[in-house]
Parts: sequence; structure tokens; C-alpha cells
Amino acid sequence: MTIFWFLSAMAFAALAFGCYVQTRFILKRLDQMLTDAVNGEFTEIDYTETLLSRLESRMYQYLSLQKQHRDKISKERDTVKMLISDISHQTKTPIANILLYTQLLQENIGSDTQAACLAQQIEQQSEKLHFLIQALLKTSRLEHGIVAVVPEKYPLRELVRQLHWPAQAQEKKIHCQIQEDIPDVTAYFDLKWTLEALSNLIDNAVKYTPYGGSVSLTFEDYTMFVRINVADTGIGISEENTAQIFARFYRAGQVQQEPGVGLGLCLTREILQREGGYIKVSSRLGKGSVFSVFLPKNCQNCKN
Repeated sequence: MTIFWFLSAMAFAALAFGCYVQTRFILKRLDQMLTDAVNGEFTEIDYTETLLSRLESRMYQYLSLQKQHRDKISKERDTVKMLISDISHQTKTPIANILLYTQLLQENIGSDTQAACLAQQIEQQSEKLHFLIQALLKTSRLEHGIVAVVPEKYPLRELVRQLHWPAQAQEKKIHCQIQEDIPDVTAYFDLKWTLEALSNLIDNAVKYTPYGGSVSLTFEDYTMFVRINVADTGIGISEENTAQIFARFYRAGQVQQEPGVGLGLCLTREILQREGGYIKVSSRLGKGSVFSVFLPKNCQNCKN
């Protein structure tokens, strides 16, 4: 009986050791398979009916499908890139010509008031079309990675220094004010694209603020972010519209008569998200709005 239990224990130990060796081999092979997959070097070994071989075959099929999917996305991105480039090139000259011919027409109309009015409408609609195409191109280029937002470390004061108030502010006698004691801090952002984002907010603030109102820029220094507030005393935004204003082409009913195509806020949010920042809005209908931009003060994958 003692010999029986001894032999049984030896057999169990041998079985356990065999399972351990087999499991270790399988895990080692799986680790190598995943390493090869990460490096793009995975290939299927000679197929047998073993469990490991079937697993390798499934892995090979999965990775092959993933590669096909990536290649398809890359091809589609190249197609979109070419399409956007063609649209930009093909529309630039016709729109410029329409504006030129409109100006020539206006110079030769003389005292014909009705014709002058029509020529002015043509010019305004042409400029609107030009603005729409440019806004669409910028948004599409960002979304498809054709142009990159590259955050770098900049002083907040440098960003503010390059901001400009739109001419409409002077025309509407709007009081424009920038906080005097700008925090002496740095943040990570793409200077060109962040100027674009803030300019969109300032343009909107001026556009939707009535004659004699005010627009202000204030700043707050937080631990993780720098906050820039663009506040106005304009028409405000209703609560039901606040959640939709960042959607592409969305325009609330009360601003339909104002010029614009509903792409500025969409583009602004896209820029800030790609910088690791974000945007918030608080508003009261008839009282004004505050758009707050948050720029990160730390960025692991940015240029120093």
C-alpha cells in the first residue's frame, strides 16, 4: 500500500510537472506571438491540430483582418486628403473672380439703385460662401489629421498679446476690456490654432452683443489649467440650446438673421480637445454669456 501511494504521488508530481512545462511553453509562445504582433512581425507557424496551433491560426486571421482595416482607413484618409486639397484649390479662383467681377460691376452701375443693391447682395453671399468653405476645410483637416495641432509651452501673456478685437467692435461702440494683471504663467497649446479658437469666441461675443455693450477677457490660474473667460453682455443662450451650440452647423433660432454658418464653436472645441484642453459655457438668455477656455499647464507628449 505504501508503494502504491508512493507511485501515485510520483505519477501526480510527474503530471503536474508536465502541465507546468506545457503551460510555461504555451505562455512563452503567447508572449512571443503578442510581441511579434506589436512589432508587426507576426507570422503563422506550420499548422497542426494542437490547441496552440489553432490559437496561432486564429491570431493570424485576426491580425490580418486588423491590418486590412488599417490599410483601408489609411487609403480613405489619403482620399479625403486629396479631396480636401482639390476643393480648396478648385474653389479659390472662382470665388475670387466672382468678388472681382462684383466690384467691377459696382463701379459701373452708376445711379441704378436696384442694380447696386443686387451687386452688394452678390458680394455678401460670395464672401459668405468663401468663409463657409474655409471653415469646412479647417474643420475637416483637423478631424482627419491632415494638419496637426502641436501644443508647445508658451506664456499666457504671449497668447493674449497676439489677440485682436474685430473691427465690428468699434463700429458697434462695444466696450472691450482685457484684465490688466494677466497671470505670469505658461501653458501648453498650439499658438496658431489657439488664436483661431479664441478669435472665434471673441468674434461671436462681439457679433451677438448689441450696440454699446461690453466684451471682456479675464484669466484664472489653476493647478492643472489656465482658464480664459470670454464674457459678453449679449443676447445670451437659452438652456435648451446650450448643449447643442458646439454641433456642426447648429444655429439657434434667435441668431438666424446674423451672419455665420455655425462652424466656429465646433472648430474651437475640436482645437482645444486636441490640445488636451476643453471649453465650458454659462449663459442667461438676454443677459449675456461666458465662454471659458481651459488650457493645460502640463503635457507629457508635448514639446518643451
